[in-house]
Amino acid sequence: MRHRRAVDKLRQLAEACQSTTRMPLEEPFLREAYVFGDILDGDDPIEYLQIAFTLNLPPEEVPWCSQPPGTPWLVQTLRLDKGGFAYWWRSGHGPVWNHAIRRPVRFWSLDGTDEAVLDALQERRFADLPRLEASPAELLRRAEVELDQALTQLRGVHEKYWDREWRSEHRGGGRYPETHLWEAADGYLDLLDAVHRLATEATA
Repeated sequence: MRHRRAVDKLRQLAEACQSTTRMPLEEPFLREAYVFGDILDGDDPIEYLQIAFTLNLPPEEVPWCSQPPGTPWLVQTLRLDKGGFAYWWRSGHGPVWNHAIRRPVRFWSLDGTDEAVLDALQERRFADLPRLEASPAELLRRAEVELDQALTQLRGVHEKYWDREWRSEHRGGGRYPETHLWEAADGYLDLLDAVHRLATEATA
């Protein structure tokens, strides 16, 4: 995907994010959208856009690599299943950054599209982008916190995996109990590796 096309897709995504605020909800479910990765490094072309969305859910309900309840309609509304995106869900009540989401830049919030960010991207003024920075120590602490959350999620899925009612509730929309087990294991193992790597780097 060439740079200009990628920025155009971000603008379209921001418009789609804004459309979710018109849903008849007591509080908006989707709170912010961030971009990170290759496009911010000036790579052209890129394989896909890397996006992190924050949700109005507590951190324990948005473990790493999970697809929290309520997100399938967002995937459809934001057309994330049409290709060109890799995306992650994050709690709006904690940092959006972590070991994988490095130096993200917010391009949409409940206040609307951040046109200054998209203009800077369009014009390749990467130094002007308001990136969220985290120190190595902060990244390690965040990974440790999320590892605990991921282990809790994995244990919960493992405990209920053969429960008939749980399996029935976690089946549908192209998702199966096996999907939830895979996501829980994937998130836990990814964070386990991240903690080991970050701890090693901290003592190097």
